[in-house]
Amino acid sequence: MRTSPGSFSAPPSDTEGATEGRAAPGGRSVRTRSQHQRRKRIVQAAAALASRGGVEAMQMRTVAERAGVALGTLYRYFPSKMDLVVAVVGEEIDLLESSIERRPPGASTPASRAVDVLMRATRGLMREPELADALIRSLIMAEVQTPFGDRMTGLLLRVSADGLTVDQAGEEQLDLAGSLASVWVQELLEMLRGRRTYDQIQRRIETAANRLLADI
Repeated sequence: MRTSPGSFSAPPSDTEGATEGRAAPGGRSVRTRSQHQRRKRIVQAAAALASRGGVEAMQMRTVAERAGVALGTLYRYFPSKMDLVVAVVGEEIDLLESSIERRPPGASTPASRAVDVLMRATRGLMREPELADALIRSLIMAEVQTPFGDRMTGLLLRVSADGLTVDQAGEEQLDLAGSLASVWVQELLEMLRGRRTYDQIQRRIETAANRLLADI
């Protein structure tokens, strides 16, 4: 889903000169572009560390050093490690959504399309099991609000109900899609613990999707 940890290299230093405040062509300030690039660099560094050693490897000072930013700069963007974990999760969902846009599920039933998405996400995460384990465990123990559940629910609604958005969906539809997303997270955690195989997860996700999305 992403570049390998060894392929990521950060610039040697974090420069925040006065040039960042100048206006760039098109009206976008250099500062805004620079901040966006710096934030992305930090998230990539955190993901690379987590993919090798889990959450324990995502020490804030280590992330700052790998990203080439000052520790104080890192804390301005991400006040805690959990905030940083949530950002890494968000990037993973961005990658999944981009994949779905490029290659939408072609199955004929809502349940089958949802299964396609969830198993595609499973395969992507399993390419980097340390990162997957770090993200899933941290989400379960999260002390900060995370958009993970809402975004996965929204994605499942869109693919299973012909583009239905969270704002358009009824309460029952939201509950059904959200329940399926929760089942997937739990099954993925069981796989990371060695208690499920990929085929077992797929079978259980198919069963849940057929029951939950039958009338969506």
